[in-house]
Amino acid sequence: MPGAAPSGAAADVRAAGWRTTRGVLPLDRPRLLGILNVTPDSFWNGGRHAGLEGAVEHAGRLLEAGADVIDVGGESTRPGASPVAVADERRRVVPVIREIVRQWPDALVSVDTVKAEIAEAAIAEGAAIINDVSGLRIDPRLGDVAARTGAGLIVMHSRGSVETMARYETANYGPDPVGDIVAELDAALTGARSAGVEDDAVVVDPGLGFSKRTEHSVAVLAHLDRIAALGRPILVGPSRKRFVGELAGGLPAEERLEGTIAACIVALLNGARLFRVHDVAAVRRALDVAEALRTAP
Repeated sequence: MPGAAPSGAAADVRAAGWRTTRGVLPLDRPRLLGILNVTPDSFWNGGRHAGLEGAVEHAGRLLEAGADVIDVGGESTRPGASPVAVADERRRVVPVIREIVRQWPDALVSVDTVKAEIAEAAIAEGAAIINDVSGLRIDPRLGDVAARTGAGLIVMHSRGSVETMARYETANYGPDPVGDIVAELDAALTGARSAGVEDDAVVVDPGLGFSKRTEHSVAVLAHLDRIAALGRPILVGPSRKRFVGELAGGLPAEERLEGTIAACIVALLNGARLFRVHDVAAVRRALDVAEALRTAP
């Protein structure tokens, strides 16, 4: 119920916060991961921040706008994306992370990668979090890296490879899609624990728009309480996704900001505490107001 105090697992994870290599990020208020894609083929801002100078300047803007974490990614997962070689991905992300940490020593940086080698190199340069959109499916060694370094770990629900995980052909579910997604996220959590990752370092992401048709993403947002029952903080990433455009009547990516904000607010009311977005300033303002109303006595 909006405005009600959290109970059970939700209350526990909010009180504990999220442990990373740079300390604990409190989850007493909504936290934003600002998206910094340093790829030439991102679905929204491909190529815009691909160079070192442009990427670092954008990181500064994200921090000024209210981002709690800068999420740096060097391999696109848009529909039809091609895999990126380790050397190319390293060349894209490592110098950017190094410079962000140099200029803003207190900033939290996450690396969006499915490769253990990239995660290890990023953490060596000061990244605090690993964001694995494959939920440890593609490279289980990411769990070992997180356990050894003490990094925060995001495990996202998806299916298939980098090339196919954002396509609809992987969106095949039984009569209870949310139940299937919960079960697969639970398997990812088991994999993280088996690798030695402590529970308080792990956040779950139901993967809106990944291996999901619009109706599946809607069901996940409506039933986030079932994701919360896994006992870990929830991150959502609805930012300008295809399902947002479809729900608004077929809008292109550049016209999906209002829908993104609406999805974030619904997710907040249903238990999410972390939000991965492109438009940090607008979402920050909206979530601050929604949180104030949600927690009003």
